[in-house]
This record gives sequence, structure tokens and C-alpha cells, in this order.
Amino acid sequence: MTAQDRRRVGAQQIADDLRAQIDSGQLKPGDRLPPTRELTARYGVTGETIRQAIIKLKSTGLVRSRQGSGVYVRAWQPLVYRPQAEFRKKLPHVDVFRSLLDAEGRDGSQTIEMQTLLPDEPVRRRLQLADGELVALRRRTSYVDGEPFYTDDSYVRASLVKGSEWMTEGSVARGTNQVLAELGHELVEALDEIYTRMPGPREVERLGLDAKNPLPIAELISTAHDPDGQPIQVTINILPSDRHVIVYERTRPMPQDPSGGPSA
Repeated sequence: MTAQDRRRVGAQQIADDLRAQIDSGQLKPGDRLPPTRELTARYGVTGETIRQAIIKLKSTGLVRSRQGSGVYVRAWQPLVYRPQAEFRKKLPHVDVFRSLLDAEGRDGSQTIEMQTLLPDEPVRRRLQLADGELVALRRRTSYVDGEPFYTDDSYVRASLVKGSEWMTEGSVARGTNQVLAELGHELVEALDEIYTRMPGPREVERLGLDAKNPLPIAELISTAHDPDGQPIQVTINILPSDRHVIVYERTRPMPQDPSGGPSA
């Protein structure tokens, strides 16, 4: 930044300049940004202008504050989220979340809570429930490296899973989808809807997001159906945008020969 630039610099220009240093690798993940007094001298502005520039950087997810220590460049370590993995064949007694973390060399844990309640209208409509019909809800919060990373809340008709292991507090070793299959409702198809929006107050609290500078979230709503086409389970996933990459795999259908088998 030239001396002429410094004479007319504002918070946005300072944020852009610091971002360029981060993008170029001059400032690396884990590096501490220079203290305010150094930045005010460098750019010839007030401390308030520097504060506004840092706020702009935080709003992009590039930096974060550490209490009593300063502002640091964030390390980008997203968790790869593959919705299609739900329907892949799994070995019994294998925790998919645990396997994913092990593959990436990361540490994780989960909390799971159970409730029975009246659903809101979007869930009621997706499950095609009658007015006043109750749902069972599994509220899961997943933690990676000690940080709440995402939430997924699954809803099913309460009468369907009453008395089953689906209602268990905590993890079910063979998976709740297998429990539904044993109840006669194997999940074979899902409709996924992805929305991007700003988080609400409850999501900020549950995921430990920055309330002053929240980043957008992805909301993935998956409605799973059984072989008869009946909607069985609605799962709402909340994925903070700075913690995830959503990956879908698509396969082109093989052409069929007249005999009904795939062509050579």
C-alpha cells in the first residue's frame, strides 16, 4: 500500500489489504495479526478504523479473537459432509461419524437428546401427518476437536417408533436407520433441500457461533422415504459455512440393452 493510498484509507481498504496478506500466505493460519497500535501506525488511521476493519475480516470467517490474546488467522479445516453416504451399505456396529473423523485424524463426540412433541408445520407437511399427530425427535449435536460443528435433528412419526431403540438416549450402535428398517420402513430414497441463510439465536447458542459477527449457515433438510414412497423421516442439518464442505456424488445410469441388462 503506497503512502498516497494510506492518506485516504478506510476500514474496508485495510480489511482488503489484510485479506490479501492472508490469501498470499504472508499471514498464515494460526498467525496473530499485528496489534492495533502497530496497525494504526502502518495505515495512519485511528484505532476505531482498525477495529472496524477487524470486524469486517471476522465477518468473512478469516480471523477470530482469542480472549486476552489478540486476533488470529483461522485455519480452514472443513469437515466433508456427504449426504449420499446415508444409503451406502455399512458394517454393523460401525459409527459413521467416528469413522469419518478417524479418516481425517480428528477427535469428535456427540450428544443426543430425545423428545416427543407436536411438530412445526414444515415438518408436519413433509411427513404428511394429521393435525395434532406427535413426532419423536432425536436432537444431535456433533463436536469436532472440542468445537460444536453441526447439528442434525431427526423427526419421525411417534407412533412408528414408540418402544423401539430409535427412542434411545444416546447412540444406537447399529444405527437408527437400521432400526427403522427392522420396523418395516427401510429408507431407500431421500429428497434433499439446501438453503443458505443467517443463523437464528438458538442456532448461534447451540453451535457456539459468534453472536456479533455470525457467518451464514447451510440448512440441509432431508426427507427420507421407504420402498412404498411413504415419507418416514425428516432430518434437519445445520452446517456453519466456515466448517463444512457439502459433497454430492452423481452417477450416470448405465444404458440398458433390449434384454433388460446393462449394455456392453
